[in-house]
Amino acid sequence: MAVRLEKNPAVSKQALRRMPAYLLYLEALNPTTVVSISATTIANELGLNEVQVRKDLAAASLSGGRPRTGFKVKELIRDIKSYLGYDDVYNAVIIGTGKLGQALLSYQGFAEYGLDIVAAFDTNPELIGQQFNRKPVYPPEKMPEICRSLKIQIGIITVPAEYAQDACDHLTESGIQAIWNFAPVLLTAPPEIIVQNENMAISLAILSQHLSVKLKKQH
Repeated sequence: MAVRLEKNPAVSKQALRRMPAYLLYLEALNPTTVVSISATTIANELGLNEVQVRKDLAAASLSGGRPRTGFKVKELIRDIKSYLGYDDVYNAVIIGTGKLGQALLSYQGFAEYGLDIVAAFDTNPELIGQQFNRKPVYPPEKMPEICRSLKIQIGIITVPAEYAQDACDHLTESGIQAIWNFAPVLLTAPPEIIVQNENMAISLAILSQHLSVKLKKQH
């Protein structure tokens, strides 16, 4: 899940995708019994390459690992959260309050990752004026005013594909800095705008291909 304003643009997207997995694993450990942990242990538990994990953790950790003991778990959790920007708070709005938009508005867990969805926009007059999880729905013409007054940094697009580019244009004109796009279409945005696409078709294709390979090995 996650959209982030990358603090270190030189880091690969693959490394950034692995960081939340490290964080979830570390936070699930018992802090009273696991004080320190090695990159080797993390790599083995997550089925990742040890050298890759060491490189990732070295980029995120401020204190670094210690010989024989590894990383202090509490410090590593803190450093990864800071590295990913989770200790910052980014205000966001959603464009499109269909089933997916309403689900994202109702999700309580975004705050843990530094994302505060404060409002939504929709063209459906039956939805305008409603609230989802105490987040109001406004008409699109209110977007520039709302985005600037609430200092919105992120726009989340959950409209059908044919409306996604218009939503993107409205968001960029309203001063946002990043777009989290759930519409199944590639957007054209100014180079200074960060765009993260969540393409479910691609994810399903990867999942299906991996499952196909696994099933063939079983026969």
